[in-house]
Amino acid sequence: MSTAPPSPNEPGHIDWFILLPIAALLMFSVAFVYSASSSFAAVKFGSSEELFWSHGVKVIIGLFLLIVFAKLDYRMWQSMSATMLLVAIGFLVLVLLTGAEVKGASRWVHLGFLNFQPSELAKYALVLHVAVLLSSRKTQVRDWRQAVGPVLAWTLPVSGLIALQPNMSTATVIFMIVLSMLFLADVRPLHLISIVAAGSVVGGLYAVSAEYRLRRLLAFFGSNDADQAVVYQLDQALIAFGNGGITGVGPGQSRQRDWFLPESYGDFIFSIVGEEYGFIGVALLVGCFVVVVWRGYGVARKAPDAFGRILAGGITTTLALYAFVNAGVTCGLLPTTGLPMPFISYGGSSMLFSTMAVGVLLNISSHAGVYRRRKRVVPVAES
Repeated sequence: MSTAPPSPNEPGHIDWFILLPIAALLMFSVAFVYSASSSFAAVKFGSSEELFWSHGVKVIIGLFLLIVFAKLDYRMWQSMSATMLLVAIGFLVLVLLTGAEVKGASRWVHLGFLNFQPSELAKYALVLHVAVLLSSRKTQVRDWRQAVGPVLAWTLPVSGLIALQPNMSTATVIFMIVLSMLFLADVRPLHLISIVAAGSVVGGLYAVSAEYRLRRLLAFFGSNDADQAVVYQLDQALIAFGNGGITGVGPGQSRQRDWFLPESYGDFIFSIVGEEYGFIGVALLVGCFVVVVWRGYGVARKAPDAFGRILAGGITTTLALYAFVNAGVTCGLLPTTGLPMPFISYGGSSMLFSTMAVGVLLNISSHAGVYRRRKRVVPVAES
């Protein structure tokens, strides 16, 4: 009595260890955004539900896109990667020339009814194309000219254009994502060390080249010359965590959201979760990301080809870094940046492109056979 193992090329079932945590984050984000934005929306739009409905619609669209991309064979994207990245770079140039300026930075492109951040498209387009470059040169991956050079030739323009918006935090994280993909592709350690050293020097010089960036760093180190607005925002976030304690003050009962904490429904929504749902709520939210990251790297390890392995690793690292940096900033463990919490913060660009990426990750998992139902073994009667 036996059953044959499934073929490695036969797509398996949906990976619930990825889908369920992401779906939970998306669904609960609707409640988080409503609670964090209701007072602000009531004053600015005349309705406390304005941002709630807008975010809810984006969640529904995001779930739809996730399912669609999970059904598409991930290998079909290989032939489109260069075109997608060129389009993304074109939008990055466009945003510098004509983008709408918000809070001193030009990061948005307005195309009639469609408004989005090109940096969100660019980071995943770059992850896709880097995976194509490294997998197609797997026998030459330890050669600087054949593998590392072409990757940097695409990465530096993307990071540079984003840094000019200015958006140093996103440019830095994108650079770190590419580094992780080079590591997964098994490039020479000396090459990685050289890139890290050069990137650290350039990033350090860029960080202190503008007064506002320098003052943000000083705020992190507790200097008296720090940006007081940044200090105030961080103080209010920490107060929110303190108010929440272990079990939180209860859904909708946040006090910090009411004009004390700027960006309470955006970059600092994590602190509102901590205030209303306490340490338990924060632990559950972080736990969802931990499960997705654990499973995502498992998918990368078992992917059926080099392209799937590097792409799955790049997508997983992107989600992990964004979640870690946002949580670290909110808790005062990292300098203040403008990175959203994936699937939680208000905003369509980050959510929609991230759900597409998770759909691709699910498809890789399906082809890798990471999650398969156990087939029922039917005993065969002996003659």
